[in-house]
Amino acid sequence: MKIEVHKTKGECGAAAAGQAAEILRNAIAEKGRASFIAATGASQFEFLKGLTGQTSIGWEKTTMYHLDEYIGLPEDHPASFRRYLRERLIDRVHPRVIHLIQGDAEDPHVECRRLGGIISREKIDVTFVGIGENGHLAFNDPPADFDTEDPYIVVELNEACRKQQLGEGWFHSLEEVPRRAISMSIRQIMESQAIVCTVPDKRKAKAVKQCLEGEVSPWYPASILRKHSNAFLYLDKDSASLLQKK
Repeated sequence: MKIEVHKTKGECGAAAAGQAAEILRNAIAEKGRASFIAATGASQFEFLKGLTGQTSIGWEKTTMYHLDEYIGLPEDHPASFRRYLRERLIDRVHPRVIHLIQGDAEDPHVECRRLGGIISREKIDVTFVGIGENGHLAFNDPPADFDTEDPYIVVELNEACRKQQLGEGWFHSLEEVPRRAISMSIRQIMESQAIVCTVPDKRKAKAVKQCLEGEVSPWYPASILRKHSNAFLYLDKDSASLLQKK
């Protein structure tokens, strides 16, 4: 894993966006198209701002997949990740093909199978992710399932995860935060040809330390990124503040 530490979250996001853009451009140059998986959350604000500002990406040659979504929220809910992606990515760059998770589908397990059937036919060039305050990767809270081969799964959100969503301002109360979500699985994330992980902010420092300096374990889900041969981790000085100095 390649790790970069930047002074500010803006510089962190811009550097990650530059790396992501290079991967997308190279994929398009090599095969005429590129596929990517998009993440959401406050950690992705600066990254997506930088990425959508890139003018050298042939977005009309890209296919976008969606990392995770709450179960039961309509798309127009302020906390819906579909809404987030439309406002911050899709409506700005217009990928050619878009595969969003229908979190309000009648049966989330059927929705998982639908999405799994689509993504199983695809070679993903790059996945964009963050790391949760509890160390989660996508909505795979600890202890995460490192073994399932299903591309998308229904997961239970633990209290730490739900409190993070409340703390970021997406909901007015903890009771409003859904208890279940559809998440891309760990194995599916790891199958991506490249992974760009953007993690700013002091509140992520403990999770960053655990995932980088602890054991690779389902109890620290994002620690699995250390096993990927082409992963890039972008931190700011605050999220890196607890790391041992080398």
